[in-house]
Amino acid sequence: MKVEIFAAHWGNNELPPDVFIEHVKAAGFDGIELSLPLDAAAREDWTGRIADAGLALIVGQWETALVPEFTAHRAALAELLHNACAARPLHVNSQTGKDYFTFEQNRELLDMAAAIAREYGVPIYHETHRSRWSAHPALALPYLRQLPDLQLTADLSHWCCACESLLGDQPQLLAETLPRVRHIHARVGHEQGPQVADFRAPESQAALAAHLAWWDEVVRLRRAAGAERLTITPEFGPVPYTQTLPYTGAAVSNAWQLNVAMLGVLRQRYG
Repeated sequence: MKVEIFAAHWGNNELPPDVFIEHVKAAGFDGIELSLPLDAAAREDWTGRIADAGLALIVGQWETALVPEFTAHRAALAELLHNACAARPLHVNSQTGKDYFTFEQNRELLDMAAAIAREYGVPIYHETHRSRWSAHPALALPYLRQLPDLQLTADLSHWCCACESLLGDQPQLLAETLPRVRHIHARVGHEQGPQVADFRAPESQAALAAHLAWWDEVVRLRRAAGAERLTITPEFGPVPYTQTLPYTGAAVSNAWQLNVAMLGVLRQRYG
């Protein structure tokens, strides 16, 4: 099984596309994960540049987080997922639904996404993320049990924050979740937040070890299933994910440097 590692565009939006793509290639990533512009010409510009650079593409959908009302949320999600799949990425990573929508409403959104995925032949994975349908492992479990084809992007840093733990007390929930994972967001969270200041620091080693164990299990499960590919995106984010110093507001670490450092860890660990 090939483990492919992607660069997150999140946190690098200020860079022109050609500059960002050059940074990605120089660092040694296999591709780019980004949300595409609504403008069709801008989408084509991005996808063309990425293809010309010999990089693979994952499209992310997060924008529906800004749409609180269900009917409008559903319409926005449909448009964004159609645009994403039409770009023919390896897959789409979607932050779907809301934690305050009813089960039936979130189920409707997940069913709609599945229909769009079938229409285009592009997999859509749904991210474990605070404030979405999967904000907490116990919230996610009924969907996993009722939707056997539901596949996930694992960003377990969010669950650490939501549960105020490194999930050591929830082995059964993890056992039902990890077999559904097809894409990983490799950010290290902790009991009080979704991102440690620096995963290399001594005080972050317990959190890092927990996340590596979860990622190891996903890799093991996918290899055992005979999967051709597993994708991972190091996803340390900008301020306010990156912590800041009091009064000055200066970031305590550089998110891009952390993502490149995590790329090195993943290459060494998974080949």
